[in-house]
Amino acid sequence: MSNLNTSITRDTDPRTMRRIVIASVLGNALEWYDFFLYGTAAALIFAPLFFPAGTDPVLGTMASFAGFAVGFLARPLGGLIFGHIGDKAGRKKALVMTLAIMGAATFAMGLLPTFEQVGYLAPACLVILRVLQGVASGGEWGGGVLLLSENAPKDRVGFYAAWSQLGVSGGFVLSAAAFYLVQMLPVEDMMSWGWRVPFLASILIFGVGVYIRRRLPESKAFVEEQAQQDKPEHMPAMEVLRNHPKAVLQAMGIRIAENGSAYLFLAFTIAYAKFTGLDTQLVLASVMVAMIVEAGTIVFWGWLSDIIGRRVVYAIGSVGLMMLAFPFFWMLDTHSPVWVYLAALLGMAFCHGAMIGTQPALMGELFPAKVRYSGLAMGHEIASIFSGGLAPLAATALFSIYKDAWPVSVMLVVMGAITTLAVISIKPQASADNN
Repeated sequence: MSNLNTSITRDTDPRTMRRIVIASVLGNALEWYDFFLYGTAAALIFAPLFFPAGTDPVLGTMASFAGFAVGFLARPLGGLIFGHIGDKAGRKKALVMTLAIMGAATFAMGLLPTFEQVGYLAPACLVILRVLQGVASGGEWGGGVLLLSENAPKDRVGFYAAWSQLGVSGGFVLSAAAFYLVQMLPVEDMMSWGWRVPFLASILIFGVGVYIRRRLPESKAFVEEQAQQDKPEHMPAMEVLRNHPKAVLQAMGIRIAENGSAYLFLAFTIAYAKFTGLDTQLVLASVMVAMIVEAGTIVFWGWLSDIIGRRVVYAIGSVGLMMLAFPFFWMLDTHSPVWVYLAALLGMAFCHGAMIGTQPALMGELFPAKVRYSGLAMGHEIASIFSGGLAPLAATALFSIYKDAWPVSVMLVVMGAITTLAVISIKPQASADNN
């Protein structure tokens, strides 16, 4: 049976690998740009446009983040659908389909009427489109990871797989930059038509993304696995649940701190700035810089995992998150640009970077090739409901009750502890067991 680390990967020449890396990073960045637009808009403008809640801006933002969470609830469904397609018909086909759905849903968001124009129909349509975004993103991550990791040289899987995560960082930087520019408009223009521009721009992104993805080669591990199977697995998801339940739980566990901390550092931090009088432009700028720096550290952490081991590097991130949980908000509360930038850099480039840079290889090595897309999608996306999807909503609710950030810091500590325990539970020879 072929696996992440099999002889077929040695046939991939450096030039081909460079082409796969470039195409994967660009394709992922374009799709995640669409997905992250909602998170940024939810923190900044969706509350008064789609979720009016009297005079309390915190309640309006909570309703907006509830719509944000709905997208995460739909991600496991997308993971099951496109994991099935990816394991049976190929990683490449699944990725083209996810991009098409994501692009159409995001473009449609830019055309929506507001609550003032059509009442409750506006948030209802927004939530439906958010569900479609969730379905698409649920099928996206596993395929993007596997096109790289399953074509990578045996001793550089961590390094090459980490490149897939640059698309996530790039997507957020693009979405944050779009709203950073939009916020330079007069308030009336931004609220009436300016906010729509980043969403409508997704139609161009869709065209470029599909062109890029259609030119990608198929995963070599998938091609060989299909050639070796006498009878392809009828239901890959059932095979995962039947034979690899522990691996699914471990994948979910290592996802909790990575995903939860990311959306607290990104989406909730922007909302926290609004509530505490911290300049949102400063926070957006600090997040963009941190994500750009993280793009470099992600690859470094992936490379380091090939040398000292996946579990060690991942634990650096999860334990570091627990140590940063309280100082992060202390630094924000100074309102000093230096401390705000430092908080963002420590949170994203160091703690989050160590986890997300190592995650593709560590998680992929938990499952055999014939069901790897489904296994990755299930572990990755089910955990996203409890971590990324609900984290900003829960954090905003806690802040509205306690009027302080310490409960959110406790959330970060708990997330870090869960992930650290999950990492410890993974045997060092997990990848060898699946060969």
